[in-house]
Amino acid sequence: MARSHAAVRRPPAPSWPQPRTPAGGSAPRSGHIPGRPAAVELAAPTDAAVAVEAAHRRGRGAQSNASGRYEPLARVAFDDGWQSFDELPPFKTTVTFDSTRKIITRNDSPDVSFDRSINPYRGCEHGCIYCFARPTHAYLGLSPGLDFETKLFAKPDAAKLLERELSAPGYVPRTIAIGTNTDPYQPIEREHQIMRRILEVLDRCGHPVGIVTKSALVLRDLDILARMAQRDLVKVALSVTTLDTRLARVMEPRAATPPRRLQALRQLTAAGVPSSVMVAPVIPALNDAEIERILDAAAAVGVREAGYVLLRLPLEVRDLFREWLMANFPDRYRHVFKLIRESRGGKDYDSSWNTRMTGTGPVAWMIGRRFELACEKLGFNKTRMRLTTDHFCPPWRAAEQLSLF
Repeated sequence: MARSHAAVRRPPAPSWPQPRTPAGGSAPRSGHIPGRPAAVELAAPTDAAVAVEAAHRRGRGAQSNASGRYEPLARVAFDDGWQSFDELPPFKTTVTFDSTRKIITRNDSPDVSFDRSINPYRGCEHGCIYCFARPTHAYLGLSPGLDFETKLFAKPDAAKLLERELSAPGYVPRTIAIGTNTDPYQPIEREHQIMRRILEVLDRCGHPVGIVTKSALVLRDLDILARMAQRDLVKVALSVTTLDTRLARVMEPRAATPPRRLQALRQLTAAGVPSSVMVAPVIPALNDAEIERILDAAAAVGVREAGYVLLRLPLEVRDLFREWLMANFPDRYRHVFKLIRESRGGKDYDSSWNTRMTGTGPVAWMIGRRFELACEKLGFNKTRMRLTTDHFCPPWRAAEQLSLF
C-alpha cells in the first residue's frame, strides 16, 4: 500500500491557554492556538499514524519515528490512494561526521561516580528500546525513534581533541567515563575506530578510563586494555540485561548476544582487565526475575563486581517503550507500567537526583534488596578496584618548545 506524509501541528501543551469562543462568533478550529499560524487540520498524531511497517524497520528497536519534541510540526503517514508509488525503502544506517570543538563533557551529578566523559558517537545502532540517550537526538532536529538508530554522528577528530584538552594548562586528571550515553563499541566502530584511537591517547598519557559497553567488539582493543590494566588505568563494565536470547533480540536488536557478552567478560578477566557486570536496566515484570541468574553467570566467568540500574523512561523514551511493549508483550503492558509507576512515585519517570537510578517504594526496594543479597552470596563488591592518576603525563602541546632537561 502506498504511503504519503503530511505535516500537522502538534497539540497544544497543557500549560498553554485554551482558545475561547469570541462573543457572537464561531469557535476556532480544534487544535488551533491563538496568535499562531493555522496548520493542516488533521487529528493529532496517534501511535498508528507514526508507526513504521515491520519490513521497513527490520532489525531495529523502535516501532516509530515520531518528530522530536522541539519540532513545531509532526509528520504522519497515511494512504493517499495511489498504487503506483514505489514502496518506501528500509531504514539504512547513515553516518555524518560531527565537527565538535570539545570532546570531554563535564557533569556534576551525584548519581554517577565520574565528573567527565567522552562520547565518540551520537546515536546508537544497537537500537536498545530502553536507551535513555534517545531524547538527545531531538537536539539535532531528529527523531529519538528510528532516527536515533539509523542517523548516526561520528567524531573523527576525537583523539586529537582529547590530546589538546589533556595538555591544557591546569588540567587535573580524573577517571574519564566512556559509554555512559551511547555505546563506543557500536557496529560502526569497526570501520571508524574512533574508540581505539582515544584509548591510544589515554594509554600514552597514562590517563585512567572507565568503559561501559554491551558489545564484544571491546575485545578488539584487548592489547591496549591489558597494557593499561597493568598500571591500574582501566575498568570495563559490560551490560547484561537478559539471558533470554529471544528477549535480547527484540529489546537490543543489534547488540551482542548475551553469551557473547559473557564470553567477552571471561576473556577480559583472563587478560587481567578489571571487569564488572551491569544488570541494567532492570525492568519490572520483564527481566527482573533474571537478576540472580545473570549474576550467577557473571560469577562463573570470573567477574567479582556488579551494579544495577532501574529502568528509566525520560521524555520520548516513555512512549517508545510503551509502543514496543504493546507490540511485543501486550499481555504484560498494564502490569509492567503499574510496577514502574509504583517505583517512581506514581509517575512514569522521576528524574530526581539520588533516586533516578534506583527508584523508590516497595517495588524498587525489593529489586535492590534482591540484588544486594545475590551479590553478598556470590562475594561480589567485597573490594572495588580504584584507578590511579599517578601515571598521568600530559601530551606536549603542538606549539610548545621541548625542555632541555
